[in-house]
Amino acid sequence: MTHTDGMALALQAAREALAAGEVPVGAALLQGDRVLAMYGNRRERDHDPTAHAELLALREGARALGDWRLRDCTLYVTLEPCPMCAGALVMSQLGLCVFAAPDPQKGCCGSVYDLPGDPALSGVTRWQPGPGREEAEELLREFFEGLRERGVSSEE
Repeated sequence: MTHTDGMALALQAAREALAAGEVPVGAALLQGDRVLAMYGNRRERDHDPTAHAELLALREGARALGDWRLRDCTLYVTLEPCPMCAGALVMSQLGLCVFAAPDPQKGCCGSVYDLPGDPALSGVTRWQPGPGREEAEELLREFFEGLRERGVSSEE
């Protein structure tokens, strides 16, 4: 499976999250060509501040493998991981994270900080920008424009 194929799965999950009223971030965890998990954000639906797409995919993938170590897995995510999610990538020993859109406000895979690359953490997780940036950014723009139209703060 190519990076384009993996990101297509993550974008599908982001579109589903948008349709459910969630911030449209999607993630797909793959081990080679095997899809272990696909999730969109579920914070509103689950009333859980940790229900980010990345964390949900990592949890499900670890269950599917019967191992918390995800060294031979790739996580495709539509938005650069935040500090919480980047920490989970490191703690899961994820092999590679490929993200579509950078996050200049909270991104911790190079934009604001490079948590996986911090030598103090001795991590094995690599990251790289990937395909799908325009569609990922358009989904986010659509979501936040909808909030503004309804007079809702994006911080709520």
